[in-house]
Amino acid sequence: MDEELERLKEKRLEELRRRLLLEKLRGSQEAQEKEEPSNEELLDRFFVDRAWEVFNAARHQYPQASQQVEAVLVNAIKQGRITSKIDGASLMGLFRRIGLPVRLETKIRISEKGELKSLEQKIREDLS
Repeated sequence: MDEELERLKEKRLEELRRRLLLEKLRGSQEAQEKEEPSNEELLDRFFVDRAWEVFNAARHQYPQASQQVEAVLVNAIKQGRITSKIDGASLMGLFRRIGLPVRLETKIRISEKGELKSLEQKIREDLS
């Protein structure tokens, strides 16, 4: 009888260990899923200079295509195929190569006596 009781205790203890191990594994998987950065956070690590300006302009002009480009960039970063920083010019080149010419707002300003003036203001002053 004592042997049978010991065997049952060992069986119960082993079952509890197995459950505890499964709970730990589930908890670590959930923690990893929660810690995984969002697409924007991931891209922010690699975008430099005017890359966000180009990307946001592309989102506005080509919403569906830019979602696909974002997914491809994020997957490439996660797989380690992209390891260097991405600047605005290279991102603009990428969009052009796939047939999406991204248009950016361009402003020309002139610095005169420590004051920034638009080209329009400068021409008006010169004509006056």
